[in-house]
Amino acid sequence: MADATGILVLGDAPAGELAATAQELLAAGRTLADTLGQELSIGLIGSDLANAPQQAIAHGADKVYSVTNPVLADYHPDLFLSAMQTLAGEANPNIILIARNNEGRELAPRLAFRLGVGLAQDCLEVSADASTGKLLANRPVYGGSAVAVVSCNRTPQIAAIRPKTYEPLDADAARSGQVVAFPVEIDSSMAKTRVVDVVKEEAEGIKLEDARIVVSGGRGLGGPEPFAQLEELANLLGGAVGASRAAVDSGWVPANYQVGLTGKTITPDLYITVAISGASQHMAGCSGSKAIVAINKDADANIFKDARYGVVGDWEKVIPALMETVRELTQS
Repeated sequence: MADATGILVLGDAPAGELAATAQELLAAGRTLADTLGQELSIGLIGSDLANAPQQAIAHGADKVYSVTNPVLADYHPDLFLSAMQTLAGEANPNIILIARNNEGRELAPRLAFRLGVGLAQDCLEVSADASTGKLLANRPVYGGSAVAVVSCNRTPQIAAIRPKTYEPLDADAARSGQVVAFPVEIDSSMAKTRVVDVVKEEAEGIKLEDARIVVSGGRGLGGPEPFAQLEELANLLGGAVGASRAAVDSGWVPANYQVGLTGKTITPDLYITVAISGASQHMAGCSGSKAIVAINKDADANIFKDARYGVVGDWEKVIPALMETVRELTQS
């Protein structure tokens, strides 16, 4: 687009609260905006945004587009895509950032196609060249074995950023910004598909992707029963339980436990892996962990290359001893 300028974040506000992924995108966008000397705006899509626009300003936005319509109350790819395309045409941004969550995985490529541009997918980090205005995006390749730096040749330059790769900025209630009402003309008949049922899975405790401590198990556990011990250890530490793809594929735990390239991305302060070999696909989902502790009886396991601390031994002996020590420390 000619004369494109500014950075546009596309986010949402479920129940009128700024989504965590939107906060992360604003942190990434703020860096780009400061580097390029351009405005950072965010388009919030929904039917009732409540206080979310002010929250977005507090988290770094200069301008907030309140993209509203009653049919946008619940997520629908066709309707949200239409709203995003309309907003992109109005805002005419140089760069668009979108979260690569479940919704972003289907919206980002479709939006790029609609706008006739390319897409930098699954980005771990974005930066900008101040002299050219080019977006530079770091994204994993070869199953997470390497990181490539890619750029886009046409505007708007679009990047889909992996969740949990950016820390949200501290909210500053004193920040000022502009809120622009942007009602869109969308009709439910524009939807090519319809939702016939919504099944919600009830979950207890801390969400895996939000946990500061995660204990994960792999194929080496030998079956589903050992996950009860991992649950006990996670509860003692105030954390959550995860798993490798092999454990999920074996049916030992539900799919929402999976950490990795095709599972969830986590960035805990402490990540304890038990009987996980450390394949690149798994490490792609936990490489942002601040400290990895690996427990594996194979001294040559790949996981030890990424772990800060490693225990070579049988998990059936190590885990009970670890839990006993944790109880002593927490009860003393």
